[in-house]
Amino acid sequence: MNAMTRWIDLTGAVNVRDLGGLPTRDGGVTRSGRIMRADNLQGLTEADVSRLVGDLKLRHVVDLRSTPEVTLEGPGPLTTVPEVTHHHLTLFAEGGRHTDVEADRIDGDRVLPWNERQEDSELRVTGFYYGYLRDRPDAVVAALRAMALDDGAAVVHCAAGKDRTGVLSALALDVAGVTREAIVADYAATGERLELILRRLRGSLTYRDDLDSRPADDHMPRPRYIEQFLSVLDERFDGPQGWLARNGWTADDSAAMRARLRE
Repeated sequence: MNAMTRWIDLTGAVNVRDLGGLPTRDGGVTRSGRIMRADNLQGLTEADVSRLVGDLKLRHVVDLRSTPEVTLEGPGPLTTVPEVTHHHLTLFAEGGRHTDVEADRIDGDRVLPWNERQEDSELRVTGFYYGYLRDRPDAVVAALRAMALDDGAAVVHCAAGKDRTGVLSALALDVAGVTREAIVADYAATGERLELILRRLRGSLTYRDDLDSRPADDHMPRPRYIEQFLSVLDERFDGPQGWLARNGWTADDSAAMRARLRE
């Protein structure tokens, strides 16, 4: 699997891709068909569901959206599929009214007191991401464990498939031994679909106000955002896996994730 074929094109979701095909630090690649990442799955068509569940063997949905998002959007098509288990694990760190699309209200000095003040957008987004770990470490660990379950494929998603999903994907890939460069590139790849993502979310009253409060370019997932977030974990916890170990993640958990994602 290469960068061109990692995308999974569906009618009802526009930011779906496989975490397979990424280079690892020991010269290998991650396995395809195991873990996918996605934007909101509310709009999946019958054909989309058939492809995900039938062809791609989807069995676990890890939903990182907040409780208000889930309530306002209503049950999605996959909730009626008996083969699929849902894991709703809100991260409770939204900056807007209901979602993660607006990070302007994060208090950077409070969230990142150990850092010198940086360019505002970088500090804001990095602090926003660290807020997930600070506020809901239990949900972060539980989400990663659900992603590593071995009975069929899993998909992790939020609203845009950009911020919450980007952080969980980065953590999973780090545990699997993916190179830092590839982790950053996977995070930034969402930018290729950003216009489609924003157009789709603006069709929902749940997300429209948050989106329209900032210029579209402010939503771009820039590499330096995830680089800075990961560097904070490097400096404070000896890396993402150091943070995980301090929050209940075990050697068995790491082995399960590596078994899922490694060739």
